[in-house]
Amino acid sequence: MSDTAKLQIAGKDVEYPVLKGSTGPDVVDIRKLYAQTGAFTYDPGFTSTASCESGLTFIDGDEGVLLHRGYPIGQLAEQSSFMEVSYLLLNGELPSQAELAKFENTITRHTMLHEQLATFYRGFRRDAHPMAVMCGVVGALSAFYHDSTDITDPQQRMIASHRLIAKMPTIAAMAYKYSVGQPFLYPKNDLSYTGNFLRMTFGVPAEEYEVNPVVEKALDRIFILHADHEQNASTSTVRLAGSSGANPFACIAAGIACLWGPAHGGANEAALNMLHEIGRPERIPEFIARAKDKNDPFRLMGFGHRVYKNYDPRATVMQKTVREVFASLNVSDPVFEVALQLEEMALKDDYFVEKKLFPNVDFYSGVILSAIGFPTTMFTALFALARTVGWVAQWNEMISDPEQKIGRPRQLYTGPTQRDYVPVSQR
Repeated sequence: MSDTAKLQIAGKDVEYPVLKGSTGPDVVDIRKLYAQTGAFTYDPGFTSTASCESGLTFIDGDEGVLLHRGYPIGQLAEQSSFMEVSYLLLNGELPSQAELAKFENTITRHTMLHEQLATFYRGFRRDAHPMAVMCGVVGALSAFYHDSTDITDPQQRMIASHRLIAKMPTIAAMAYKYSVGQPFLYPKNDLSYTGNFLRMTFGVPAEEYEVNPVVEKALDRIFILHADHEQNASTSTVRLAGSSGANPFACIAAGIACLWGPAHGGANEAALNMLHEIGRPERIPEFIARAKDKNDPFRLMGFGHRVYKNYDPRATVMQKTVREVFASLNVSDPVFEVALQLEEMALKDDYFVEKKLFPNVDFYSGVILSAIGFPTTMFTALFALARTVGWVAQWNEMISDPEQKIGRPRQLYTGPTQRDYVPVSQR
């Protein structure tokens, strides 16, 4: 017999089934609560609410665990590639060599953008934030690719998914090129997914761009580590938009808009800005003291995490990667020295250890991206590029769920009760 949860409300006893996933906490199924009792639950931020059933990503924040389709994120980041992880998220299993080669070829053949979109870019100001550009361009894709907007057709859904994954690096690179006044570079089919993006971003037509393998591997790892992260704010936004039947390009544009927030995708930019504020390694103790002071609004960005109450498993991989990139590029910038020493001092400080304020993936990724040469305005755009595969995988899973309903959260109303209108002449 399955477990049940008992609730007493307004003198009435009701029971609800307790659902058990393959791993993780039990979930009380309260779908019939309102119909049976006339009451709602109240959960701001949805910290104790499961909004869907999913087989994609599992997080145990207390233990520092992140699994994609059952595979630990550390193993995937160290041994796999972003294309392989993308296939895994979309299809549920790791690909064979033949399946991976076919998938990579499919993505490569979709990397070009419709030529008219180049003129679309020129409608933006040169100093427009790349995320503003990406919101507009991704939303506009639905005006160019009508043959993949029928969400009832599984084949069209998959074509749209492949297009979004393939075109996002081109869209992001063009946003960067436009901001610096350089010509757009077309994708080059003999390069890897990540190598192609680096060339389109930093290459120029006058000379051949040589991809640094250490940088390419580091950026590929960053893409893997950001590919999906369960029901975060932007993923929930994509699912909510998709629940209305919106086309996939509109749904991903909605996810990009949500990701833009500094509390979500902008965290690595905030962490790097903090390192610039500290400026020199000898100032670190001063800022650590400020972080401990409850009366000081300063806080160490890139430390701690909403979900992980232990060490962020993605940060372990990034900790190694940041040193590889520094060594390869001969980085000698005080800001990077600040990052390494701040990490070391915080990890040894009892205050941060007791509160489990460990460096998270945003702390390291911002430092790495800056060392590679990306301006801070591009950080969130890169996050969106990587997270697109998670968004489309989650969107496909949602559309395929026969029990999916349009999202419609309820509220605790605290406004005025009903009152009669008074004509303006009598007020």
